[in-house]
Amino acid sequence: MENLTEITEFQSSPELVDKLYQNSILKKYKTGDVILNECAAIRSIPIVAAGMLKVIRTDENGREILLYYIKAGESCIMSFLGGLHNEKSKVKAEVEEDAEILFLPLDQVSLFIKEYPQWLDYIFRLYHKRFEELLEIVNAIAFKKVDERMLDLLKKKAEITGSKSIHITHEQLANELATVRVVVSRLLKQLEENGTVLLSRNKITLID
Repeated sequence: MENLTEITEFQSSPELVDKLYQNSILKKYKTGDVILNECAAIRSIPIVAAGMLKVIRTDENGREILLYYIKAGESCIMSFLGGLHNEKSKVKAEVEEDAEILFLPLDQVSLFIKEYPQWLDYIFRLYHKRFEELLEIVNAIAFKKVDERMLDLLKKKAEITGSKSIHITHEQLANELATVRVVVSRLLKQLEENGTVLLSRNKITLID
């Protein structure tokens, strides 16, 4: 499990870390598990202790687009904002890598805001990071071709996981890019022919 005392904002407040562990419920999940669906009630805030989540938005036609990842030591700012305003979830959170997650009840979230400035600093940092990531998504969709976006996404996955081999299907990749599988398959084949990637069953390997 990720030691929450390693989080920059929490280093000056061991008491806050103790309170987080005492008041949260720890659950374990496997890759592919969904911990939060769109339109679901938000009753607690997830803090990823180990593993990784991905946050997805779905349109009215069922197409998905990846918004951002939540790594160990991070939380979901969308859940935080929605929970505080008593709103339904506007996103889906799915486990990208086997994860251990602390769920902090909303009443404790509000209490921590009043009692611990370090907690508020933590939330503001996450908000700033997610805002920048969402701006990158908007810019990519507006100004980049699908092949550029796909290669950027593969590189990001490799950076996050620490491996140049990404285990993902063409269908999953298409969903995260808000496009269709046939386009992804065609573009991946072009990248393979250019020597950029190596394709195998449900796996894409980036080549230096």
